[in-house]
Amino acid sequence: QEQLVESGGGLVQPGGSLRLSCVTSGIIFKVISMGWYRQAPGKQRELVAGISADGVTNYTDSVKGRFSISRDNEKDTMYLQMNNLSPEDTAVYYCNSNYPSGLLLTWGQGTQVTVSS
Repeated sequence: QEQLVESGGGLVQPGGSLRLSCVTSGIIFKVISMGWYRQAPGKQRELVAGISADGVTNYTDSVKGRFSISRDNEKDTMYLQMNNLSPEDTAVYYCNSNYPSGLLLTWGQGTQVTVSS
């Protein structure tokens, strides 16, 4: 059974950093294009960063230069390094697959990121 477990969120001051982790199980992680999504209160869930099976990355404009997505196929784990955080980054962050078809795995519980002074 597929499972996605996000962790690493928390409360951080503006300008601070966090590193999120997504541990996967029940899937052949190394062949799956993955992404980090976030959902802020009252807003739709959005894709913020993606990484293909062979490591090609892409980012939404609002996080370019501040966020870095990576993956460790040996550990079936994906990461999101977030630097220079701003209050606009406050959201619940989720990991999932990332395909143009919209095919998704079962969502995990997400991890809350709150940026506030």
